[in-house]
Amino acid sequence: MMSEFQIGAIVPTYRHVKALPAIVDQLVAQNCPVIIIDDGNSPELAEVIESQREPMRGVDVIRLQENGGKGGAVKQGFLAAQKAGWSHALQIDADGQHDISQLPHLIHLAKQNPEAVICGVPVYDHTIPKGRKIGREITHFWVRIETLSLEINDSMCGFRVYPVSDAVHVVRHEFIGARMDFDTEMLVQLNWRGLRVVEHPTKVIYPEENVSNFRMLWDNVRITAMHTRLAIQAPIRVPVRMMRRLMSNKYPKPN
Repeated sequence: MMSEFQIGAIVPTYRHVKALPAIVDQLVAQNCPVIIIDDGNSPELAEVIESQREPMRGVDVIRLQENGGKGGAVKQGFLAAQKAGWSHALQIDADGQHDISQLPHLIHLAKQNPEAVICGVPVYDHTIPKGRKIGREITHFWVRIETLSLEINDSMCGFRVYPVSDAVHVVRHEFIGARMDFDTEMLVQLNWRGLRVVEHPTKVIYPEENVSNFRMLWDNVRITAMHTRLAIQAPIRVPVRMMRRLMSNKYPKPN
């Protein structure tokens, strides 16, 4: 049985501090406690991030001494969220690309579907780089194969709400990539665990002068390796998912 609904936000950040204060303010304004994960930033940026710590406002900062990647930072956030007693955790990027005005809608969907993953589905404008758009379409194709379903329309958007207990279980028992492969692999693993996905359209932009942490060669290598290991596991994991769903008979409620 799901515990009392309590949601907080996990904000991983590496080299992104310009938009961070405004993001934190908007989250706090919506009564959402915040855990910022400083993913091994330089001392100068770490000082800026640390300045956001305000326990009285429900804002905490976890400092990682070495950069471990976005996924590694979010994993630490899940563990901290469980320790804090949250039932659900919002994941949101620190660079300002996600539309926080959609947060009430995501929270509403999470309350209506407490055992589902609530995923923002990007509605991009002209700022999306062409190469990034093509790469996303390739990943979407492979995710459909890995889940043998059309349930997940976008597995790469990092604006989503997780049930904390399920997220922590996956982190502790499955291999999950720690960098740009994290968002997709986490969602596929949760799908195999039997969780449904409830999607909500959200505007996504690539802010001007934004510092990208995507490394064209190595992150594409990691993403390719991720799809390889997921595709190999799929023939076994998908039937297990189907059995779990038949036994639980749990479906998401309409939007």
